Amino acid sequence: MPTLNWIGKDKVVTHHQEVPYKVLEHQYGFRSNDKDNKTETQSGNMIIHGDNLEALKSLLPKYENKIKCIYIDPPYNTGNEKWVYNDNVNDPKIKKWLGEVVGAQGEDLSRHDKWLCMMYPRLMLLQRLLADDGVIFISINYTYECAHLKLICDEIFGYHNFLGELTWESTTQPINSGSARFKLQQKVEPILFYAKNKRIKDSFILEEIESNLKYPHIGKLGACRFEIIEKSNAGGYERPTMQFEILGQKPREGKRWQIGADTADELMRNNRLEIVDGIVKKAVYPEDELDKRKFKPFWSHFSANAVDTAMYGKELLNLIMGYSVGFDTVKPPKLIEALISYLPSDSIILDSFAGSGTTAHAVLNLNKKDGGNRKFILVEMEDYAESITAERVRRVTQGYGEGAKAVEGTEGEFDFYELGEKLFKDDNHLNENIDDEKIREFIYYSETKESLTRERTEEAKYLLDTYNSTGYYFYYEKDRLTTLSYDTLNIVTEKAEQYVIYADICTLPQEMMAKNGIVFKKIPRDIKRF
Repeated sequence: MPTLNWIGKDKVVTHHQEVPYKVLEHQYGFRSNDKDNKTETQSGNMIIHGDNLEALKSLLPKYENKIKCIYIDPPYNTGNEKWVYNDNVNDPKIKKWLGEVVGAQGEDLSRHDKWLCMMYPRLMLLQRLLADDGVIFISINYTYECAHLKLICDEIFGYHNFLGELTWESTTQPINSGSARFKLQQKVEPILFYAKNKRIKDSFILEEIESNLKYPHIGKLGACRFEIIEKSNAGGYERPTMQFEILGQKPREGKRWQIGADTADELMRNNRLEIVDGIVKKAVYPEDELDKRKFKPFWSHFSANAVDTAMYGKELLNLIMGYSVGFDTVKPPKLIEALISYLPSDSIILDSFAGSGTTAHAVLNLNKKDGGNRKFILVEMEDYAESITAERVRRVTQGYGEGAKAVEGTEGEFDFYELGEKLFKDDNHLNENIDDEKIREFIYYSETKESLTRERTEEAKYLLDTYNSTGYYFYYEKDRLTTLSYDTLNIVTEKAEQYVIYADICTLPQEMMAKNGIVFKKIPRDIKRF
């Protein structure tokens, strides 16, 4: 398979593994129906302020392989440095990161090299977060990075998992400058569409077209229609072998069965044959005719009439906020609604380039329309994450606009987080400023790739949980060294086939540990990084 090479690629291909793990620090909870209560909502809706590369790493313990849908709208790398966010990969934060990761070589990178270096590790982490039956949509434009993005997505997600390219009619207004006659006018923008694993048969949820298939009767398994399975037994249709008993009955005078004995046996085993009005009939249920049902297709093009334009998205954002925000183009909520409407109504939707928060707006709108329970996770690195992104979501839940332009609130909740400190200090020791519950979550995930959900008790204060017949223990105290010895084996509170125990020191004999299935891991040396 062709792959794309650029200056700095060798430094970023595995960089996602080196990204420091930072904890998420809860700042406040927001409830549209109780604005004074700032405690954690536990709603599952999250807005995170911080570098999206680090934020994605921090989401792994709870969300790896659990995100049903990812929608991202990364910077298009247009060269515009006058926008609210810098679209020339020249933001001081990105420049600092490139200097640290790529090194001196980063000074020689072209704008396109920088963009690819920025995107690659983020896409690698997004791929890990995506569920096995999940999908990712990526908005881009044709002019700058579309071809490059397609190649690195083929590499990360697999070219065989490419589901197609969607197009969105982003504008209906031409450029009315004197130079317009010298330019090709771009009317649509592409959205690249990938699955985590295309081979998993998880159909999209499509709107069914009304058909003439009717099920007016009630059979053993519910609504159905009954079909006669007899036909004439005269002339060329006469077949003595089709005169056997079904449900204790033979065909009526001058008739024969249309089905053979083997087929009849199978239908009877599946409760598809019944005696109705004294006649053996076949019951046909909706699930028997799935191939005859018709659905509106998932078309690859979204017109402006159907989902609105970027200009409408900008005007809507300004209306919601009550002032001109400064975003030149904004995705309209209907576009995101259209994409996620094809997925289950309890999906988790992740947007790690959240911008003004359109994705959360779309999730809230769609939940209100169909009663769904979709959750959103937004990540925004810029300083407006609170003042614009979160504020927009607040206003959408409560209602916005005045007079004829007033829009009723969707209601909803979310929690706002900041990226906290690194779990490991630069000397690789545990950061003792961090709550040990966060450390416990990290260790359990590093061992099992599962989220730690078990509540800690005083009786089993060092137990993380038991998983696949292995008990995991974190024997850790901030103010003293812990020693795994005969005297401290009472920390083991649940019987298991094997025990993985973290402690500072171990004095147990190797023979004894082998006999009892005990694996000692030294803090912090043996804590896995991911």
